[in-house]
Amino acid sequence: MSEPNTTPKVEMYTKWGCPYCARAKALLDQKAVAYEEYDVTMGGPKKAEMMERAPGHSTVPSIFVDGMHIGGSDDLAALHRQGKLDMLLGKA
Repeated sequence: MSEPNTTPKVEMYTKWGCPYCARAKALLDQKAVAYEEYDVTMGGPKKAEMMERAPGHSTVPSIFVDGMHIGGSDDLAALHRQGKLDMLLGKA
């Protein structure tokens, strides 16, 4: 008997007009992964939340999978190239 396939919660902090954010969203869309997007263009509470959740990471996108910070767009692409992204996203 196998364990049920659970879909991880994916969250991404973004800014309007950010090409790295667009690239990260495109990769997740290509993988048909739902994600919750938080716009921190104007700063505010969500920007403070992002900084608290990922100390030292002040750029966007800032991507979390099940609460674990995986980094930004380059980090997401690196996981994809290494063949580790599907497993992380519950697609393996």
